[in-house]
Amino acid sequence: MFGRSKPEKVLAAPKPASPGAPMETVLGPTCVIKGVLQGDGTIRVEGIFEGSMEISGNLIIGENARVRAEVRTTNVSVAGMLIGKIHASGRVEILSTGKVWGEINASSLVIDEGGYFRGQSVMPGAEPEFPMLEAPRAEPVEREGRVIDLSVREDTPGA
Repeated sequence: MFGRSKPEKVLAAPKPASPGAPMETVLGPTCVIKGVLQGDGTIRVEGIFEGSMEISGNLIIGENARVRAEVRTTNVSVAGMLIGKIHASGRVEILSTGKVWGEINASSLVIDEGGYFRGQSVMPGAEPEFPMLEAPRAEPVEREGRVIDLSVREDTPGA
């Protein structure tokens, strides 16, 4: 109570990853990297990256991150800026603060309200049949044989 110091809180050590679980990698906000980035598991970019990325897991681009790259990964979440090409076997998500310029090739594309995308997107797989605007007519419809004279109005006297 009086004169006793309170014990300081000790932060728990992070649990070691299980042998099969991928470890998360973070490129911090002060990192500027140019080159090829390859990895497993989840990679989070908070700084600046230029080059190419081949990630067998997920890629998270933080709100202040700036990326100019060709990206091959499973899933991508963009909260910052990305210029380039994204090849994702899964999902690409552009969050409300995210901006993407370039090409997206993914199974699923989600753009939150406020998110920005300028470029081209392609969804792989068999292309669905293009919908017809109007149902095809089997045969021309035959008229009854009556002719209506539109120049003479029926409600006019003398007609």
